[in-house]
Amino acid sequence: MRAVLLLLGGLLTASAGAAPLPASARAEVDALLSHLQASGCEFNRNGSWYAGADAKAHLLKKLDYLEGKDLVKTAEQFIERGASGSSMSGKPYLVRCAGKAPVESARWLTAELRQVRAARAAASSPR
Repeated sequence: MRAVLLLLGGLLTASAGAAPLPASARAEVDALLSHLQASGCEFNRNGSWYAGADAKAHLLKKLDYLEGKDLVKTAEQFIERGASGSSMSGKPYLVRCAGKAPVESARWLTAELRQVRAARAAASSPR
């Protein structure tokens, strides 16, 4: 019982310093991952291709890890530190959309981020 309490205390202490993404950055990351999931594109990590939904689930786990270590504050940092390559193999992630050659995920996600921001700016500008 004591070991369990020590483990729980350690987990609570470790997560106490963790900071989630600011709300605006989290909204951007969520939009990016939703775009990936809905795109019909495939996501390659460590030599295997995955559907967008699987890619989103994997990248959300990486986001949770990065937030837990307080290593990410912006969508760009998430792309660079979590969504651009495998932390296990060091290989870059790829995105392959129908009829197009695969591109590195960092490039694909950065282009999507520009679109997300442009759409947000257009929606918030006075008419």
